[in-house]
Amino acid sequence: MSRIEGSTILITGAGSGLGRGMAARMAARGGRLVLWDIDPRGLEGTAEAVRAAGGGEPACYVCDVSSREAIYETAGRVGREVGPVDILINNAGIVSGRPFLECTDEQVERTMRVNAMALFWTARAFLPGMIERRRGHVVTIASSAGFVGVARLVDYCASKWAAVGFAESLRVEFRKYHPFLRSTVVCPYYINTGMFEGVKTRFPWLLPILDKDVVVRRIVRAIERDRAQLVMPWLVRTVPLVKFLPPRAQDWIFDFLGINHSMDDFVGRR
Repeated sequence: MSRIEGSTILITGAGSGLGRGMAARMAARGGRLVLWDIDPRGLEGTAEAVRAAGGGEPACYVCDVSSREAIYETAGRVGREVGPVDILINNAGIVSGRPFLECTDEQVERTMRVNAMALFWTARAFLPGMIERRRGHVVTIASSAGFVGVARLVDYCASKWAAVGFAESLRVEFRKYHPFLRSTVVCPYYINTGMFEGVKTRFPWLLPILDKDVVVRRIVRAIERDRAQLVMPWLVRTVPLVKFLPPRAQDWIFDFLGINHSMDDFVGRR
């Protein structure tokens, strides 16, 4: 099992939302936090939350994870200034929330770099050290959008399908070559962090907008228990079964559940 206490934990996208919540909770459980975000003000807010949780002084780094060069450069600084990383949580993510043809080329590319390609570069930066120490855990914060396509989320869904595939393939490679390493992928429905402000659900009792604090608790527990996959809520687990049906039937079911209208009033984080 992956111990939080005494472990060095690096969280990308730590300046707000899930990243801030996970940092504070893991600090309270005795973890040593390394925080990455593109927003220095957000980083300071999370650092305050870590200190308030009794986690001491976290190591904060401004890093744009859409840049491979920035990731490698910042990872090198972490190695020199902090030391080895035991748990890597790839949490950074962005969403455009527009119909596909209203997204610019730059927006599509940035979505793929932040939500998908950054997973590869951070893993390549820290996995060698984990393998050398025969200890490590890579956590991928993906999405239920990694299982099903959604209107107004073409680039986002594509990036999260990549994230799910990355984490699953990494897990089986670990089993084959490095059985002492662990991989966890987290696939939640919409969460009330502000990132998806304005989204709606037709049946809240079936597909609720998830509470951030509940999600944080479940993620930390999943890491501690070395769970390979965490899917929230339970209904999302039925998506692979729906995929056995013809596409028209799939579309009818997802339309009935309101999934393809969930983004109609999206405004996002202001």
